[in-house]
Amino acid sequence: MAQDVYIIDDDDASIVIFRELFKNDPEYKFTSVKTEQIDIALKNIPSLIVINEDAIDRDVVDLCRKIRKDEDNSITPVIIVSSKGEREHRLNILQESIEYFIKKPVDEQYLYYTVKNLNRLLSSNRRMSPLTGLPGNVQIHAELKKRIQREEAFCVLYLDLDNFKAYNDVYGFVKGDEIIEFTAETTIKCIHESGLEDTFIGHIGGDDFVALIPGNACEKLCQSIIAHFDHQVKKYFTEKDLEKGYIEVENRKGIIEQFPLTSLSIGVVVADIGRFSNILEIGEVGAQVKHAAKSVMGSSYAVDRRK
Repeated sequence: MAQDVYIIDDDDASIVIFRELFKNDPEYKFTSVKTEQIDIALKNIPSLIVINEDAIDRDVVDLCRKIRKDEDNSITPVIIVSSKGEREHRLNILQESIEYFIKKPVDEQYLYYTVKNLNRLLSSNRRMSPLTGLPGNVQIHAELKKRIQREEAFCVLYLDLDNFKAYNDVYGFVKGDEIIEFTAETTIKCIHESGLEDTFIGHIGGDDFVALIPGNACEKLCQSIIAHFDHQVKKYFTEKDLEKGYIEVENRKGIIEQFPLTSLSIGVVVADIGRFSNILEIGEVGAQVKHAAKSVMGSSYAVDRRK
């Protein structure tokens, strides 16, 4: 993946240094941005911004504040390179949520690895779900592979909301995100309270989650998750819908359809030692058992214990 790095200065000295430093890293693209071009440049949302304070004719704190107030770049990491190393000056900059301050003269290798390591951290964070903060598919697959290779016995819980699309259609995407966050919080809470060690919880995407727990004792945990979910999910519905016990959605033909209130289905795959040789096999069984759980009205779980 290409890494667009903006070098903000009013001369071309810095861009030459960076291009030479990263000549063996073709994924990095460096662009020199003059301070009067900053408004246009920020619209492109770079991966990283480096400001050479000594080469700009503008107050660096104001410039940092402008970047942080820009909605699209509020979380874009910024590195300040400067010869002004007074403690108060550095603190004024860091107070604007700037990640790094590097004092001149700059050790080029130090600068190189600062950029590389910051990018590595960003890449890891991008694999996390921005909504729930849980690990995404890359980490989920890695965790499954690790447990198979270590020849451990474990259970895979596939969690999925029922009638979620209907909920989104009635209550909107903002409320839909809230109920997804609630599902994540419920799963985390119940697993942590179970006292199990070496657990893992991931967000596949949308309203789909996965949890890995050691051993094969999964039913008590599933019951706990469902009980907590069913008790607390009511707060995401209006009194009117709770009284009815269903929500009404107009389909594409203008016909009103009735859908049960959102519930939770959990499909569990018991991965005994030697049962699976790769994660694709687990995924296939997981799809089957999750389908079995979703075929039951209301919140439910189904466990596949086949050898």
